[in-house]
Amino acid sequence: MKVLIVEDEHKVVDYLQSGLTEQGWVVDVAMDGEEGTHLATEFDYDVIVLDVMLPKRDGFSVLKALRMRKSTPVIMLTARDQINDRVRGLREGADDYLTKPFSFLELVERLYALARRTRAQESTLLSIGDLHVDLIGRRATRSGVRLELTAKEFQLLSVLARRQGDILSKAAITELVWEVNFESQTNVVETAIKRLRAKLDGPFPSKLLHTVRGMGYVLEVREEAKAS
Repeated sequence: MKVLIVEDEHKVVDYLQSGLTEQGWVVDVAMDGEEGTHLATEFDYDVIVLDVMLPKRDGFSVLKALRMRKSTPVIMLTARDQINDRVRGLREGADDYLTKPFSFLELVERLYALARRTRAQESTLLSIGDLHVDLIGRRATRSGVRLELTAKEFQLLSVLARRQGDILSKAAITELVWEVNFESQTNVVETAIKRLRAKLDGPFPSKLLHTVRGMGYVLEVREEAKAS
């Protein structure tokens, strides 16, 4: 489980980071709203703990920016007497809130509850243009034509489809698909992408799997494909 804590009080951050790490969570920390916005929108988390009062950019602004791109569960931290903050946070897309001071055990249970709820709701049928991926049936089709993929090719496609529109680096792909870090000179990712692209895009006029030079790969419908 991976959590982002956006909080500017050092004592609170140290307390949460230490406790959650002991519970087995991977913890990232942002000490202001600008850094919190960057991490929350550029990386994937199971849940985010977001304080309302932050330097540079308040929690509501961070939440608004996040909701324009992602549906990551958010627990907002508010002062005990600020009822309006709690109401506003829930209206603007927060999933839960806690008032300071709070029980660490209660926070942990709420984090697990939100993470479980989100995973249970995660769609098992993904669509990108005319591509349809059935994660449970392990089946992929384009324009109704089934793609004959190996187990590893389907896993690679699933990773890209779950993060459609996001550029994934070679390092990220090796961790997500092979769960290891390959040496930089190996071409295992390039080879796997080439084989998947031949089956995914080769027989079809519109291309979905794109190379972003110097950055990685992205699965998406490009504007030129929509116009054609």
